[in-house]
Amino acid sequence: MSEYIEWGAIANIIVVGLLFGAGVPALFALGVRTIASPAAFREDGTVSLTRRIAAYACFSVIVLAIVGAIIYIAAGGH
Repeated sequence: MSEYIEWGAIANIIVVGLLFGAGVPALFALGVRTIASPAAFREDGTVSLTRRIAAYACFSVIVLAIVGAIIYIAAGGH
């Protein structure tokens, strides 16, 4: 039965699916939570530089993933 199933291909699909299907949205949620949670604001209503840098780093990784996916698809996807 295993000669009909490509286990390596199935493993690749599962890993990529988890990474992009759950990882990217979780990273976006982490970025939003970092910059917009009630604990992020100081007494004067501003957000600390550390929190802004962390949130922008999360959003940058997401943008790079999107651009990389577009380039991959435009190049033929294989």
